[in-house]
Amino acid sequence: MALQADSPSELITIDSEYLDRVSLRRQIIAQHGDMVHACLPAGVEAVRELHQFLLRDYLPTRFPTIFQLRDEGRYLDNLVTGRTFPTATLEDTATPEDAAATLRVLGETVEEDMFLLMGEPEGHRAVAFLCCFPSGFDPSTKVGKLLREIHTPVPSYDKIGPSMERFFSKIEVGKNVKRTNWSMQTHSDLFHYDRHDQHKGDEPVTTEEIDMSKTYARIELQTLSRLPKTRAILFSFKTYLYPVESLKKEGLGPQVADAIEGLKTGNAPGMWRYKGAPQWGEPICKYLRS
Repeated sequence: MALQADSPSELITIDSEYLDRVSLRRQIIAQHGDMVHACLPAGVEAVRELHQFLLRDYLPTRFPTIFQLRDEGRYLDNLVTGRTFPTATLEDTATPEDAAATLRVLGETVEEDMFLLMGEPEGHRAVAFLCCFPSGFDPSTKVGKLLREIHTPVPSYDKIGPSMERFFSKIEVGKNVKRTNWSMQTHSDLFHYDRHDQHKGDEPVTTEEIDMSKTYARIELQTLSRLPKTRAILFSFKTYLYPVESLKKEGLGPQVADAIEGLKTGNAPGMWRYKGAPQWGEPICKYLRS
């Protein structure tokens, strides 16, 4: 998995695209609703804990020029968006619908997408999620599933599934870990869901059919952490898009092309098709090496 230790202070990141990104997320939530956020009864307490931690503690401390508490900490002002939210929204009698409303607040406050998982005898189960920037999949199909079920489409996951469960069980509070995941896409959409993608994976295209000015390396910075009270696992990730034209100009073309072709020969050869590389791999590699 190529995991690295990560500082808890880096759980959330904010950059120059923040306002555009969270504004887009608000639109996506309004348009796609349950497809991009939901909570099961088993996830209500974890959502409550995550919401209060981010709004009461983390955000106003980590980014004091953007987030400020007022009225004795009952409200959080976002000085960039102009939005204000209460820091405690879930009562003891809160329902999954109430928790979903809380997830909507998080969705337009931070850029990171999030899945909350709870440990069970059978494994770790996704009990709540907020995912405004899916990469070609329907995130609502993941909620309620065990880790191994979520990763069923991933090539060779059965070989590492048991070790993944053990690793998740050993994650400690304050001992965050991170990794990166990457793919290529021939459009600039952050919200990318196409129910027909699975049928297009082996349809190659030519260089002329791909507009390289609209082709990107899609990078996810993924983080795993544990909430102290509910002991829920938080899987969060922020998505970045890097134009392949820029990668080529920076002299990284051959390196990226090698990585793309390496999908055929790695520990999980099925990754070449899983990531859709038969469709775009050859023309992008040709461009990057030209």
